[in-house]
Amino acid sequence: MTDSVTILTDALIVDGSGCDAFLGEVWMADGSITRISAIGETHPSNAVVVDVGGRVLAPGFIDVHSHADNAAFLGHHDTSKILQGVTTEVTGNCGMTLAPRSDLYRDELAAYAGRLFPATVWSGESFRDFWQSAETRGLVTHVAPLVGQGTLRIMAMGLEDRTPTDRERQRMHQALRAAMDAGAFGLSTGLIYPPGTFTPTEEIIDLCRQLEHGLYASHLRGESLLLEESVAEALEIGREANVAVQLSHHKAAGSQNWGKTVKTLAAVDRARAAGQAVRLDVYPYTASSTMLTACLPSWTEVGGHDATIRRLTDPSTQRQIRRDIEEGLPGWENHLESAGVDGILLCTTADHEYEGQTLAEAAKCLDMDPVSALFHILVQEDLRVSMIVFSMDDQDLERVLRYPWTMIGSDGLPPGSGGRPHPRLFGTFPRVLGRYVREVPILGLEQAVYKMTGLPADTFGLQKRGLIREGYRADLVVFSADTIADTGTYGGLPSSPSGIYQVYQEGHLVVDGGQYLGTPRGRWLKHHVET
Repeated sequence: MTDSVTILTDALIVDGSGCDAFLGEVWMADGSITRISAIGETHPSNAVVVDVGGRVLAPGFIDVHSHADNAAFLGHHDTSKILQGVTTEVTGNCGMTLAPRSDLYRDELAAYAGRLFPATVWSGESFRDFWQSAETRGLVTHVAPLVGQGTLRIMAMGLEDRTPTDRERQRMHQALRAAMDAGAFGLSTGLIYPPGTFTPTEEIIDLCRQLEHGLYASHLRGESLLLEESVAEALEIGREANVAVQLSHHKAAGSQNWGKTVKTLAAVDRARAAGQAVRLDVYPYTASSTMLTACLPSWTEVGGHDATIRRLTDPSTQRQIRRDIEEGLPGWENHLESAGVDGILLCTTADHEYEGQTLAEAAKCLDMDPVSALFHILVQEDLRVSMIVFSMDDQDLERVLRYPWTMIGSDGLPPGSGGRPHPRLFGTFPRVLGRYVREVPILGLEQAVYKMTGLPADTFGLQKRGLIREGYRADLVVFSADTIADTGTYGGLPSSPSGIYQVYQEGHLVVDGGQYLGTPRGRWLKHHVET
C-alpha cells in the first residue's frame, strides 16, 4: 500500500508526446506517476502538495549522446546533466567505451581512453562487470549504455590497421553479444577516429549482424568533404545488417560544405520511405569538440600511444605528417583544413597549460608555426588534449534541429578532467529551450520537449519513460519557459544553466531551486528489461 502521494499542482504539463500543453496536476507514488488530473480536485489527506507556480512540467530529459561513461568513478558527483533536467543518459557513443577489455590489450585501451577519460579504476573485463561496478558506486542519472566498436577492436587486436583474423573477429562478436546480453542498447562507431578509421564497411556490417536488438549509432566516417558518402555508408550498414540507424551529432563541417544537410536529410527521407528505421541527434551549437589528436592523420596512431609519441618526435616522420596535413589525404577528416588554426580552441589539457588559447595563439606564444606547435603540445601533454572546433553554420544546425526525426544530445566530453570544456556539457538542453524555442523560435515548446523525451524513449526502447503517463516512471523536470537558458561560453569555466527549478527521479526530488541535493538516484538501465 502506498504510504504517501506527492502531487505537483498548478503545472503547465508538456507530456513529451508533442501534443499541446495543458494545465493540470501530476500525482506520484512509489516511483511512478499514478494520476494526471485537473487542478482543484480533492487531495488525499496524506498527500504532499507542491505548487510549481504555473511553470512547465515535463518528463525528465534524455541525453541521447553522452560520453559520461566514467561519471560514477569520479571522486565527486557529476551534476553536469542533472542540473539541466536530464534524468537519463545514453552513453558509449562514438565507438569509445571503457569496456570490454582484455588482458592482452588492457594497457593499450587505457592509454587510448586516457586521452578523454580521467583514470578510471574498475574490476573485471566485461561490459557487465563495468556497469555493475558503476551502479554499485552510485549513478547520478539513469544510464542506457551502448558498446563501442573501437573498444571491441582494441580489445581483440589493439590499434592495428589491418584485417582482423578469424579468431579476432570471433572475439569481437562474442564480446558484443555478451554486452547485448547484459543489456546494452546497441553498437556505436567513431569512424573518424582510429581504430574506426581502420575498419572497412564490411567489417562493421558483420559486427552489426550480431545485434539481436538495439541500434547502430554512428559518428560518420566524414562530416565535411565526405559527408554525403558517409551518410550513404551508415544507411548501407543499417540496410545490410537489418538494424536501426542513428546518425550522431549530424552536421556539415567546413564552410565549403555548408548546406549539404539539405542533401543528407533528403537521403534520410528516402531511406525512411523505403522502410529503414533512421533517426538523428544534434547539439545546439556551431562548434564541435574532440581530441586534439584528431588533427593527425590516422596512420600516426597505428600501434598505440607510445608509437604515436615516437612519430611526433621523429624529424623525418614529422615532415611526413606535415605534408599530409598541408596537402590532405583521401578519406581523412582534416580539422585544420575545415576550421583553420584560429578555429581550434584548446579547452582541456593534462597540466591545464594552453587552455583557452587557439592553436594560432599557442603557436605564437611558443614561437613556432602551428603544425610544430601541434606536435609540441601533444607530446608535452602526453596526447591528453581536447579542443573546440569552430566549423559549422547556423542554417545547417537549424535545419537539422527542425527535422522531425532529430533528437537532442549533448556530446559533452567525459566529465572529470577540468579545464574549459565546451559549454554543451552543461547547457545543451536549456539552450534548445531558451534559444531555439524562445529567442529564435524555430521549434515550438511541445516539439522541443518531444525531441528530448518521447522521441528518444521510443528510439532506444526505454520502457515507461519519456512521457507523462499514468504508470510511467516519475522522472520529471520543472522549468520556467521564460528564463531557462544556458550560461556557458566558449573558453569559459563550467557554468550551470538557469531556469531549472526541480528535477525528480522516480518520484525522488534530486534538484531543488537549481541545486543538486546530493543523493544519487540513477540506475543502470537494460534493454528489453522493465526500466
